[in-house]
Amino acid sequence: MRMIVSGGGTGGHIYPAITLIRMIKEKVKDCEVLYVGTEFGLEADIVPKEKIAFKTIHVKGFARKITTENIKVLCKSIHSIWESKKIIKEFNPDIVIGTGGYVCGPILLAASLMGIPTMIQEQNVIPGITNKILAKFVRHIAVGYADSQKYFHSDKVVFTGNPVRKEVLTASRENGIENFALDVNKKTILISGGSRGARSINNAMIDVHAHFAGNKEIQLLHVTGKDEYNGIIAKIRRKSIDIEKVGNIIIKPYLYNMPDAIAATDLAIFRAGAIGLAELTARGIPAILIPYPYAAENHQEHNALAMQKAGAGIMILDKELTGKKLIDIINNLLQEEGKLSFMAKASKALGKPNAASDIADIAIQMLPKA
Repeated sequence: MRMIVSGGGTGGHIYPAITLIRMIKEKVKDCEVLYVGTEFGLEADIVPKEKIAFKTIHVKGFARKITTENIKVLCKSIHSIWESKKIIKEFNPDIVIGTGGYVCGPILLAASLMGIPTMIQEQNVIPGITNKILAKFVRHIAVGYADSQKYFHSDKVVFTGNPVRKEVLTASRENGIENFALDVNKKTILISGGSRGARSINNAMIDVHAHFAGNKEIQLLHVTGKDEYNGIIAKIRRKSIDIEKVGNIIIKPYLYNMPDAIAATDLAIFRAGAIGLAELTARGIPAILIPYPYAAENHQEHNALAMQKAGAGIMILDKELTGKKLIDIINNLLQEEGKLSFMAKASKALGKPNAASDIADIAIQMLPKA
């Protein structure tokens, strides 16, 4: 099996692609993969570290408003289709899969026009512009949310859920508690604004830490992001909180073992990126969600609304976020008998732990018959 995979710009497009590659390689032992991205996207750093063959094309995303810059982008896009055809001819793939981002456009379009089986995987409730365009050309569309099916108006759509790393599914609560030196008798709240952190969440957490410092019922594992860490530590010290002494606050700049942290968690305070939510629901973790307000198509708010509608999450808009609001919600969840347990069950019901395997099976079924 020879396969081209493309997805880029953000980790939300790249990590699902890597998860799918790993799953397909498990199912098809003789599988050669080429990843196509851009030299400036995160994929240029992440993919080679995974020891996956990597090639680049020159392409830019369209501005969302009508500008003269879009004329230049259009010219680049036409050239990138020619580059994509050249890569496809050289690699000769059996199938081509895209996981989102504008880099997918040229390679998926070229493959479709050349008669090669193609598929896209859409992570968010609201599809991105590239995937909306590609939907007219590809053979299959795997979506992460049932609600996103209506935006494609196509019988090609299959609701699979979003691919989740195997490490998230196999991590144990016991290991998570041991690795972070947590108290097994306390509820664990995991706070993360993503790999780079989220200033609004971090700032709101200052009052939360002050309120719950030394609390006998809960412990707070707060991931600030590397750039935010020193500033947050300084603000906590100005509140006269000694993290070492209070015994229930752990603050980290970054977690390399997030799957262990999720496994040990009873409640998450997160942004509403599709893959982060897929990992939480695969483990049945309820969440307080603060959508990133500048996400394309405001897709994070729609992701959070889907969780809230199902009873698995509580959404706070970024502009309405305060420490007091977080404190009130946390207290209500702790005091209202069975509320956290109900949300956990609703989260588990939303989870699609077999999504990667199901998408891989669709891909394999697209292989040309010998």
